[in-house]
Amino acid sequence: MTTATRIPPPARMVSEGAMRVLLVDDHQVVREGTALLLRGEPGITIVGYAEDASESLPLVTSTKPDVVLLDLCLPDMLAPETTRAIKARRPEAKVLIFTAHAEHAAIEAAMTAGADGCLLKDVDRQALVTALREVAAGKQVVDERISEDGNDVGLTPREYDVLRRAAMGETNPEIGAALGLARSTVKSYLQSAMHKLGARNRVEAIMRASDHGLL
Repeated sequence: MTTATRIPPPARMVSEGAMRVLLVDDHQVVREGTALLLRGEPGITIVGYAEDASESLPLVTSTKPDVVLLDLCLPDMLAPETTRAIKARRPEAKVLIFTAHAEHAAIEAAMTAGADGCLLKDVDRQALVTALREVAAGKQVVDERISEDGNDVGLTPREYDVLRRAAMGETNPEIGAALGLARSTVKSYLQSAMHKLGARNRVEAIMRASDHGLL
């Protein structure tokens, strides 16, 4: 497996008072394209790049971003967990979710986890800049094209939370401990999710959720 080429941090000095932006996306073309869109924008400086959650967290500490532009689905972690980890390291950082999936169930979960906004990746330069500035100013920004339904299966946010953690390999007791739920409640949510997905067991439910683009 080849190692993805990384874009080096900008060589120029960060301007006094400039908004510091950290780009986190596993697709090099998205990182490069976003960097090109923002390059030269007054008052905005890209302070780092990461291709997954584990790479991004040390950068959150070292670069002290004002805004993290975060891909919804990273290879090692979904946005809800990444958002919580970012906020734990730097509570004042704003998190703007960046996604190509307007109906992904993780969007609502990420907002519940503390994300400050969500934007679709096909936005133009001005919309991206405006969203970054508004989020940095403390406003919540959600692309008007994002579906309020969240997913076409009808999973509730809690069912999705439980199923997502099951997909990460957590056991029912571990899921219960993480979400503050009794084991029987976790089991009930999983059974409900399996029923909605037409699955006979946990593994099949995870596969079907993935097929629906939910994981």
